[in-house]
Amino acid sequence: MIDAQGFRPNVGIILCNTQGKLFWGRRIGQESWQFPQGGIQRDESPDCALFRELWEEVGLGKDDVTVLGRTRGWLRYRIPRRYVRRSRPVCIGQKQIWYLLQLLSPEERIQFDRTGLPEFDGFQWVDYWAPLDQIVNFKRGVYRRALGELERHYRSVIADAESDRGLPEVPVGTPQA
Repeated sequence: MIDAQGFRPNVGIILCNTQGKLFWGRRIGQESWQFPQGGIQRDESPDCALFRELWEEVGLGKDDVTVLGRTRGWLRYRIPRRYVRRSRPVCIGQKQIWYLLQLLSPEERIQFDRTGLPEFDGFQWVDYWAPLDQIVNFKRGVYRRALGELERHYRSVIADAESDRGLPEVPVGTPQA
């Protein structure tokens, strides 16, 4: 499903653990890393797509997470010309609603083989802004905007983690472009 401007509707998922680290998935058979994401199907809401993609890509259900926040609107990125498929309708990029989730279940619940076509074959927990240094260039702006908009929701996770450890709250802060 492609909109009139050539963008494919999509959801992006930022999953954090109780220590405030983010799930960073390794694309299957590659050395590239990203957050889980996937297309919104016809007649599917972004919220429904979120939970379908969460299940398909990382094997987690609604009871395994809590939704901390989502972006107010669509965040768009264009794909490089060499990746544009010329079939009709032409897709020039993606528009995404991003969600910040907190993992409630043990991380052992994460599974990549829920479908016959897994997206990831590994993951690591990373600091909040670390993905900006590793994501492919054409997605970097969307990642920066999503992380920036969702940071206020993330701060509650950090505050809880620090109070559990008896540490003073440390501001997260947006990195410079």
